[in-house]
Amino acid sequence: MKKNIGKMDRIFRFAVAISLSILAYAGVFPANLALPVYIVSLVIGFTGITRICLLYKPFGITTCREKAPF
Repeated sequence: MKKNIGKMDRIFRFAVAISLSILAYAGVFPANLALPVYIVSLVIGFTGITRICLLYKPFGITTCREKAPF
């Protein structure tokens, strides 16, 4: 699959994933929502690692820079 996540998008995804995990661990979310928040943070972190977002594909969105012509 073609990568469609750029550097800044990747950094933002890692920051969101880590923040959600810390907030869930700290007990900010109710106990019955902690597991779904962990799962969402894992998915966000995984998309940052693989640089492929399946939600971007149908809309043709990419945050990668285009390569220089030379």
